[in-house]
Amino acid sequence: MGKERYSSRVAKRKDKKVNKIYNILISVVVLLIVVVGAVIFLGGNDDQPTSNDTQTASNTADNDEGESDKDTETNNDENDTATDSEGGQTDPNESSDDTSSDSDKDASEEKEPADSEDEEKESEITEETPSDSNVEKAYTDPAWEPVGTEQSGEHVTQYEQGSVDWQEMEKALAYGAGISEGDMKVYWLGNGGSPDTAVGTVSPNDDSETYRVHIQWVDGQGWKPTKVEKLKVNDKK
Repeated sequence: MGKERYSSRVAKRKDKKVNKIYNILISVVVLLIVVVGAVIFLGGNDDQPTSNDTQTASNTADNDEGESDKDTETNNDENDTATDSEGGQTDPNESSDDTSSDSDKDASEEKEPADSEDEEKESEITEETPSDSNVEKAYTDPAWEPVGTEQSGEHVTQYEQGSVDWQEMEKALAYGAGISEGDMKVYWLGNGGSPDTAVGTVSPNDDSETYRVHIQWVDGQGWKPTKVEKLKVNDKK
């Protein structure tokens, strides 16, 4: 009878231990369930902000892309404007060429009146009355100029062949007659009626024509033709 009581007590203690273990296990399971549920719940909330963040980042990227497109369009517009501006600018070389062309044109226009004046002078050749019957025609030309001189000081006409004055008179005779000095014969050269005038009879080397040329001394400038007479025959031959 004593053994039965002891066994009963031992059994009750075992039952209490088992119950206690079951209770602990149940508590652990419940705690795990709570923890898992909390993790799941909190994890779902974390995913939503992440999704929102992703959407926000996507929107930001879209905005950046839109701004990039706008910047690209703006740059293109600026480039087009710069190109148009460059296209509208005048090339300095072209401007320089135009200016040079205008200058040449002005110079040409200025030269034309001068040429016209020379032509007018040439056209002003005046026929004079022949001084004798041997003169085929006589004329003067306002375009005639002094031939220049190497002489200085007071001028005294020299009729010595080979002298400087003689050579300068020959030059004036050739100029008035329109004959080259190297192709001219001087048949006569003498006083023209005053100390500063002279007259000479000349022909080309082939004697095809004969001219009587009147010349006059201009101080500091040399001899100048004043009248030319084309002769019918050479009266100094």
